[in-house]
Amino acid sequence: MIAVFFAIVFVNNFVFAKSIGLCPYLGVSKKFSSAVGMALAVIFVMVMTSAVTWIVYAYVLIPLHIEYLYIIAFILLIAALVQLVEMMLEKTSPALYHALGIYLPLITTNCAVLGIAVLNKDMFFSGGAPSPGSFIKSIVNGLGGGVGFAMALFLMSAIRERLEVSDIPEAMKEIPIAFITAALISIAFMGFL
Repeated sequence: MIAVFFAIVFVNNFVFAKSIGLCPYLGVSKKFSSAVGMALAVIFVMVMTSAVTWIVYAYVLIPLHIEYLYIIAFILLIAALVQLVEMMLEKTSPALYHALGIYLPLITTNCAVLGIAVLNKDMFFSGGAPSPGSFIKSIVNGLGGGVGFAMALFLMSAIRERLEVSDIPEAMKEIPIAFITAALISIAFMGFL
């Protein structure tokens, strides 16, 4: 379980190794406070997605022999889970809900969330049956994916807040320097491979 967790956090990080989930990664990482909220929401959604999609794949899609509909089923489940998170945040933390703004619905289209569901299906199912212990491994994989995404957000937001007060040429401010920074961080994380 520890190997599964650390592999997805560092070696197979969605943002750094696979370049998945870049839209919210670059969009929310401008301020650390919004990055924390987005990170917590993504961790929750990834863990819930891992559990729910495993259950639906194992107990609905496989028995009905409609495994080929897994992407549609996973997208619908992710959209429902994100709506749940959005409603919970609106009720429990209105300030965070408004701070995240448009980026909260972006979790629905965050390909890292769909990526974890598809990765779990590919890793923990073979021959139309789940491998032993795959439900727990799937949840650990989802937690690791969320923690890896959170780590990427925290690193980028810390760097971008520092860049706000740095002397950067006008043409490089905001998104250009963010892309360069993201590329350099990705190159550094390639060392884990």
